[in-house]
Amino acid sequence: MNKKLTIALVAHDQRKADMVEWALFNAETLSYHRLVCTGTTGGLIRQAFETRGINTEIICMNSGPLGGDAEIAAMVVRHEIQLAIFLIDDLSPQPHEADIQMLLRQCRIHNVPIACNRYSADLMITSTLWDRNDYEPMVPRYVKFKRHNQPSGES
Repeated sequence: MNKKLTIALVAHDQRKADMVEWALFNAETLSYHRLVCTGTTGGLIRQAFETRGINTEIICMNSGPLGGDAEIAAMVVRHEIQLAIFLIDDLSPQPHEADIQMLLRQCRIHNVPIACNRYSADLMITSTLWDRNDYEPMVPRYVKFKRHNQPSGES
């Protein structure tokens, strides 16, 4: 990939081991990009990378429950994030669920690809679309769809 991206990496406690393993598996690719992480996740990735001599820019926000998800959501709104990887623990309740939903929603609204599992993360990080100059993601349109020749009373 030739284009340098800012990639958000977020993982709940029960998914942090998965995130570190995924980041190490993709370290060659990730080392070219700027990584923005929630606090604990970023610290773990930084430590794993340093242990293996991998150098890259890793910016750590607050931990998720202390506002890190909201900080990254704000970066999405400002178009500072091009890709988000968020390994969510769907089996445990999260005390900051509102922030989690806000981050997911802002990625959807602002057309930022967000992967919530390793398989989709692998597909997104390796996409050839990142380097195509002729590819421009469509801006989401929020308009009511109207069918032509729709019989009255049907929706």
